[in-house]
Amino acid sequence: MIINTDLVKKGNQFPNQIIDFKKDVDKLYFTTSNNVVLQITIRRDSVLRFRYTTKGVFENDFSYAITKHAASGFNKLEITEDDVYYIVTTSKLICKIFKENLHISIFDAKDNELICEDELGFHWEESYEYGGDIVKLSKVSQEGESYFGLGDKSIPNNLKGKRFENWVTDSYSFGRNTDPLYKDIPFYTGLHHKKAYGIFFDNTFRSFFDFCQERRNVTSFWAQGGEMNYYFIYGPKMTDVVSSYTDLTGRPHQLPPLWALGYHQCKWSYYPESKVKQVAKTFRELKIPCDAIYLDIDYMDGFRCFTWNKEYFPNPKKMVKELADDGFKTIVIIDPGIKIDTDYPVFKEALEKDYFCKRADGPYMKGKVWPGDCYFPDFTNPEVREWWSNLFKELIEDIGVKGVWNDMNEPAVMEVPGKTFPNDVRHNYDGNYCSHRKAHNVYGMQMARATYHGLKKFSYPKRPFVITRAAYSGTQRYTSSWTGDNVASWEHLAIANAQAQRMCMSGFSFVGSDIGGFAEQPNGELYTRWIQLGVFHPFCRTHSSGDHGEQEPFSFDTNVTNIVRKFIEIRYQLLPYLYTSFWQYANEGIPILKSLMLFDQEDHHTHYRNDEFVYGDKILICPIIEPNAKGRRMYFPIGKWFSFWDAEVVNGGEEKWVDADIDSMPIYIKEGAIIPKYPIQQYVGEKVIEELTLDIYFKNGKEKSKVYEDASDGYDYKKGRFSLRNFTLVGKEDSLTIQQFKEGKYITSYNTFKIILHGLPFKIGSIEIDNEKMDMAKFNIEENSIIVSKEFTEIHIIGL
Repeated sequence: MIINTDLVKKGNQFPNQIIDFKKDVDKLYFTTSNNVVLQITIRRDSVLRFRYTTKGVFENDFSYAITKHAASGFNKLEITEDDVYYIVTTSKLICKIFKENLHISIFDAKDNELICEDELGFHWEESYEYGGDIVKLSKVSQEGESYFGLGDKSIPNNLKGKRFENWVTDSYSFGRNTDPLYKDIPFYTGLHHKKAYGIFFDNTFRSFFDFCQERRNVTSFWAQGGEMNYYFIYGPKMTDVVSSYTDLTGRPHQLPPLWALGYHQCKWSYYPESKVKQVAKTFRELKIPCDAIYLDIDYMDGFRCFTWNKEYFPNPKKMVKELADDGFKTIVIIDPGIKIDTDYPVFKEALEKDYFCKRADGPYMKGKVWPGDCYFPDFTNPEVREWWSNLFKELIEDIGVKGVWNDMNEPAVMEVPGKTFPNDVRHNYDGNYCSHRKAHNVYGMQMARATYHGLKKFSYPKRPFVITRAAYSGTQRYTSSWTGDNVASWEHLAIANAQAQRMCMSGFSFVGSDIGGFAEQPNGELYTRWIQLGVFHPFCRTHSSGDHGEQEPFSFDTNVTNIVRKFIEIRYQLLPYLYTSFWQYANEGIPILKSLMLFDQEDHHTHYRNDEFVYGDKILICPIIEPNAKGRRMYFPIGKWFSFWDAEVVNGGEEKWVDADIDSMPIYIKEGAIIPKYPIQQYVGEKVIEELTLDIYFKNGKEKSKVYEDASDGYDYKKGRFSLRNFTLVGKEDSLTIQQFKEGKYITSYNTFKIILHGLPFKIGSIEIDNEKMDMAKFNIEENSIIVSKEFTEIHIIGL
């Protein structure tokens, strides 16, 4: 008989001294006298993986976050030891492992400067309630160190002095300090002494991060189960850290269709069909560009997924086609809860195939969401994901829907404590059977993954478009995202700015907010200022709750409508610039939005700036986030910046006042930039692009720019049918040279560039194009522009 006095609840435990070391190709094993094993994997010269077990053996190595396409390999690996350390050296890093206690210190191999070191290091506490370990790790916060990232958090950029929880949560009407939110991205970047490194804690249990809140000079992270398993990623540039993390967890599997980067309109809910058509018609009548209209849960029959309400939408295929004929793509919502209804084919099939999640003792997991009582598919089961993907055939292939929006996939459950599944729900976890404690944070990711594969299959040969609310690290491979159910308030406008920046610096760039706020109703000024920010987010969508009135661009007064139209038109003009930025993100992991510290980490002032960001790599944005503002103070990074509106030049490195009445906002272009522009279109593909405008901003020095184009949809670009134009600008006091080198087999529809010159410090005497003098009568003095063949290799503009 076991009595309570026989049960021992052990406290914190720590590794003892190392008694054994062995090497297996790229894996190093250090075993301590109390049976702790540290496995260090050399992923790359700048990426090390640290994995600990307290049992002497490791569990099956499985992760939803790590992509099979991640780069691996290294140029150097040396292992030495002395009386105190084992020393692991790559071409980028020196890692010292203390023999006494398994503590880790990591140094820059070039200058031997300390980058990161353990404080208490790895330790653990046995979980009396659930079994297994609560795993912990603490590190020393270096002098002047700042912390950034961690995905969807609603506070200012610098995380120092704060503590966070990662547990994917339906956080309706969240606030500035609400935590946790809808996403779990356990990755952060540390920055000190002008060097950056990253930590990715790949553990899907409920986890916590403390950035010097509990103890002033200590940062720590821990999880309520699973392994202590983290990746150390060295820069020293912050952009390299984020790029390497994105390589590790995956870049988007393909570029989005260009229309997905247009403006989208959504509401809970547009119905019946006549209402949808009226909204679409008004956009076209008022000439406000728009590419997509969304249908929320009311398009369904009793909120049953993959059905249509025949009273509201008697002929959905006909409606979708008519919208498409007018340039609108139809996006529909799909939630995870499947209504318990034996006459409902989706429910019946899933029940027969045993695809629903179950409680520990066998009953199905039942919860209330929009349809009432529901069961929930186990998306961590590959067979279920395949079944789910096939359910999209009718929606996508037959009816013609172009995109799907996954909501409520935290998973959200109504009227229960915690607003989600109980901990005892069981999951397949791709054969690594577990409880909801482990699977919760990846449930939405796996639903989005299954949805993505369905759309990829049935949209072919076009590209899929999926949006998700819930996410874990790696979800960026499959979908875009938005920041959840925000509020129509000035505070939330500022929060949206911070969230988008933070998501981008956390590897997930295809993101935006509900423009104008989901809950409550914005006034015209707030909506205008939100549009001005939103058109510079990678995902651009107005969305609102139908309970609070209308929120289309034309729902306010004429002045608001005109200003909103102007800014949406700017987005459409800049589509080739945004598409190029997306190509760089998908190919190199470079964030589409760059907070100022990401853009210039060596300037310490940028570490505490929150509002300004760089869109792509050439356009500086600073939204107006207060009412009744006629302008604002903003910080300009080092260099010279041209006003987008009048080409006035501002010298960077300081904070300055910028005028910006309601019809304007601070937009600046980096000196030397070449910015491509399309003509204004009401939707992507409305016009054949007959000429590409290149706005060229003078720089006394050298600057490189790129323009990427392809067919804007489909997969031919993966076969080399793309156009990548590499421009090099070289400016001098009395001349400007522009060189072009083109890659790719795609032939654009236009044959000429319209080049508009900004900020030349000299009067033009002559222009040579590919060593031939141009007739100066062709120079447009009024616009400061010339028309040239798109095939030019060099333009030489010479001063008088």
